[in-house]
Amino acid sequence: MEKPKAVLFDAYGTLFDVYSVGLLAEQLFPGHGAALGVLWRDKQIEYTRLVTTSNDGAHYKPFWELTRAGLRYACKRLALDLTAAHEERLMNQYRHLSAFPENKEVLAALKAKGIVTGILSNGDPEMLGVAVRSAGLEDLLDHVLSIDTVRKYKTHPDAYALGPKATGLEPKQIAFVSCNGWDALAATWYGYRTLWVNRYQLPFEELGTQPTRSGSSLRDVLAFF
Repeated sequence: MEKPKAVLFDAYGTLFDVYSVGLLAEQLFPGHGAALGVLWRDKQIEYTRLVTTSNDGAHYKPFWELTRAGLRYACKRLALDLTAAHEERLMNQYRHLSAFPENKEVLAALKAKGIVTGILSNGDPEMLGVAVRSAGLEDLLDHVLSIDTVRKYKTHPDAYALGPKATGLEPKQIAFVSCNGWDALAATWYGYRTLWVNRYQLPFEELGTQPTRSGSSLRDVLAFF
């Protein structure tokens, strides 16, 4: 097949480690850090789907607000005393999530090949801007696309349509990379060529469709070329 002309990356979970907040969470709530990190993430994603599919999106809120709501719910569910100070520390940690170590290497390799690069994320523009700057990726990305412009979270097709609109390419000319199985699946359904980065050795979704490729790190996107 023709090599992709652009590569778009999911941000949260793919370029930035959403579970890195667990280290601070463990300091604040000893013995509960890992559980809080997982439940927080799961609730955050559940809220994105809820506000997208209910009442034609009338309840849309930016990702930052859903992230805060997910944190509050997770702490209540785990019976943790979330003080205002703890909440702000955890939210600030989420704003500056750890970047995966191969990010710069892979993006630089793609740029060297003349490939258009970008992020296509649920994150709102301010969140993405801070994360990209903190990781030092500004000069390695041609596009930073937020679903905030369409107010529909992935896996809605309008969210994935931001990629072709921004690049002027057809979906099949774009490789979409995500560590989230549900995201890689929906992007495949949309028409992208996909790489599922299976960092945690999980089974893929059991809905009859496989991603174009699977791998264990972002480096595996280079196999498209």
